[in-house]
Amino acid sequence: MLDRIPSADSETAARPGSAWPNIAVLVPCYNEEITIGKVVTDFKSALPEATVYVYDNNSTDKTIAAARSAGAVVRKEPRQGKGNVVRRMFADIEADIYVLVDGDDTYDAAAARELVNCLIEEQLDFINALRQSTVKEAYRAGHRFGNWLLTSLVRMFFGRQFNDMLSGYKVLSRRFVKSFPAMSIGFETETELAVHALELRMPSTEIATMYKERPPGSVSKLRTYSDGVQIMMLIARLVKDERPLLFFGLAGLALILLAVVLSIPLLFTYLETGLVPRFPTAVLSVGLVLVGVLSTFAGLILDMTTKTRREMKRLIYLSLPGMR
Repeated sequence: MLDRIPSADSETAARPGSAWPNIAVLVPCYNEEITIGKVVTDFKSALPEATVYVYDNNSTDKTIAAARSAGAVVRKEPRQGKGNVVRRMFADIEADIYVLVDGDDTYDAAAARELVNCLIEEQLDFINALRQSTVKEAYRAGHRFGNWLLTSLVRMFFGRQFNDMLSGYKVLSRRFVKSFPAMSIGFETETELAVHALELRMPSTEIATMYKERPPGSVSKLRTYSDGVQIMMLIARLVKDERPLLFFGLAGLALILLAVVLSIPLLFTYLETGLVPRFPTAVLSVGLVLVGVLSTFAGLILDMTTKTRREMKRLIYLSLPGMR
């Protein structure tokens, strides 16, 4: 499988008019002077027919110089945040296959050939690289737990296909990239990518790849708690937008249950005395029931709208050419 696509030295290497797909390696980057040169070199070696693009996100070190020296096409995105960079890359770059990877030199570039071949042979639109590491320092316990928690939430609401949703190493087809709305700003973009594939029921898979620790002197840009909160908020927003009946139905049910709990003492008092001494509580209970019922009906209406919107997104996705 690893030799199905010819190298850049071959007469049949990817070029305009060739039968072989045009491959773009996309590397969003912020202050990765220590690692970016090796990342570019490794991916150019693994996929010599591909063009490596490094999008700098306001780096204050020598990231740009290191990327250019290694042979990458370097561009800039001034709006801070990985989601902003991904949105810009997807809009700017035209290719048949996109390899999206972080610039921190923790992902296995040698696996890129297998991932690309799998996308072509299986006619897939999305491949998620499942991180596997035997080095404890490569994957901190807090990050591992957070990834498990957030991935479990996505699996619960959207589908159980992916086990490492927050992996920064993915291979995407053209029609995935050009149909992806890319609304996120920061590191929550990985969640948005996975949910996009799940919601449109795209042919997707997950392949295990090696994951290693950062080299000495390289510092992670991931903020465990603040980024985790942003991802949780994104999941809540996606549930609201994509599963409105579940979201508003549960909210309505919670309000109705709260009203029932508040009204139980009033009911006992009324049965004993025939009076309702706490009239404000009674009014509150009635109000909660009304709001709960309205919330449920709002979920029903929005659910019909969401199904129509999902069908339109699916039609746009299918209007784009598939893998040749």
